Amino acid sequence: MADSFFTTKDNLWFQPTCHTRGPWHEDHCHAGPPTALLARAVEQLNPDQRLIRITVNLIRPIPYKGFSVTSELTRQGRIVSTSAATITDADGKICASAVALQMSPQPNQPLPSHSVDYGKHTDAKIGDFPIRKTLHDKPAFNGSGVTVKYPANQDPEPGPTIAWMKTVALLENETPSAFQRICPLADCGNAFSRNAEPWDFNFMNPDLTILLHRDPIGEWLGTSAAGYWEETGIGMADAQLFDEHGSVGRALQTLLIRKT
Repeated sequence: MADSFFTTKDNLWFQPTCHTRGPWHEDHCHAGPPTALLARAVEQLNPDQRLIRITVNLIRPIPYKGFSVTSELTRQGRIVSTSAATITDADGKICASAVALQMSPQPNQPLPSHSVDYGKHTDAKIGDFPIRKTLHDKPAFNGSGVTVKYPANQDPEPGPTIAWMKTVALLENETPSAFQRICPLADCGNAFSRNAEPWDFNFMNPDLTILLHRDPIGEWLGTSAAGYWEETGIGMADAQLFDEHGSVGRALQTLLIRKT
């Protein structure tokens, strides 16, 4: 088994490994690694500009049996460009679509900015991924794909949570970009910030938006996530993303919340 989320022979069709399997169904993928493939696709279209934001609409479950990724540049600008990408299953059905924004960094002097400090991952302790149970008996993302650490006074229980996470590689024999590397963590905001356990409430996210104001550094990346659940059954997971040097951006997920 490859020590990566996916394998590919042609850079068009991607086969998930067990590290990518989601917790709810053995035939579906966790959405974080496929989001990284969408980011990779738009970055390859326009390598001279930095990917700043991607918004992914998760239209239907992403199949564990494999899928294709396609992308197109929708506007090429000198400073700002836009692109789109899709994940399509073997039957030609679109499972996820994404729109992305890329920008050319501008030369500048050091600028005043707000700073945050979440400490170092070396001071945190290894712990369980927040979703500790699956609805199947197969290896999955929450078991083999990630390693999690919690700072002092943090744990995998429900409620706002600060955590560090490291994942396996996206693809065999390829170093992921900084944006690609943070995508799996970014899609875990609803798990880290959940206000109840998944056997009491389902809190599915039909979308994911990631905005990075700078590239994250290192393999260990962090999240400070909070969940906002409303009586309408609509909610939001809001996660500040960081590394050992401070904030790198934010991840937002819309939530559909239903009692199980």
